[in-house]
Amino acid sequence: MPLTLEAIDRVAGVIRSQIKIRPRVGLILGTGLGGVAEAVQKPTVIPYSELPEWPISTVPGHAGRLVIGELQGKDLLVMQGRVHYYEGYSMAQVTLPVRVMQRLGIEILIVTNAAGAINPDFTPGEVMLITDHLNLAGMVGLNPLIGPNQDELGPRFPDMSQAYDRLLADLARKAAREHQLALREGVYVCLSGPSFESPADLRFLRLAGGDAVGMSTVPEVTVACQGGIRAMGISAISNVLSVEPGAEKATHEEVLAAGQQIVPRLTTLVRGVLARMKAN
Repeated sequence: MPLTLEAIDRVAGVIRSQIKIRPRVGLILGTGLGGVAEAVQKPTVIPYSELPEWPISTVPGHAGRLVIGELQGKDLLVMQGRVHYYEGYSMAQVTLPVRVMQRLGIEILIVTNAAGAINPDFTPGEVMLITDHLNLAGMVGLNPLIGPNQDELGPRFPDMSQAYDRLLADLARKAAREHQLALREGVYVCLSGPSFESPADLRFLRLAGGDAVGMSTVPEVTVACQGGIRAMGISAISNVLSVEPGAEKATHEEVLAAGQQIVPRLTTLVRGVLARMKAN
């Protein structure tokens, strides 16, 4: 069941009471990517454990705190780590942070994740701009919008044809060109996890048009889209997944190690996008 509007506003109120700025941009950092938050200036740090109702990260690679401050002249709220459905949380809990961002007045959301490459042309360490997604988790009933609709938060049937804002995507392309950063583009597939995919799974996902696969992001973008928040998605390619039986096994440690290598590139890209946004 969705959390009540009162519960969401209670969390927003706790955050609002500890900051003096009004962040316009939200940034969610995925597995192993928390280092991007170190670039934030004049930070106010709030551990998730101090926020009522806020879900606590249980997976290595997620620091579990809000970092609120300034980057490239923009006020922003950074989630240094997220939770996933596979940790035992409901989709309403997984997406609570985005609901809170909406009530805080966040207008733009940048969502990042560590993802496995399905596209054989991709290589570990690359960054992929998400142009669309396959919400396979949502298709089997794990959609965060299931349940009574709260009209104050958005329409019952939100359109998802442009879930990833085209103008924000153009900013990412321009930033990548300026900084000579290779930027892949593709379709992100969301599965529930936590098990990694079988070779048959990967063959299916490749045939369906997927370029990278992970266990997050799409629920958050779905809620952002319903709430009128413009979204941009970025995948850090941590490994390349093989469709052949007997291939090298995927591990969480591999994902974490790749994330550390990608953080400088991701930081450069995020800075470039923020620098091109209109002033607060």
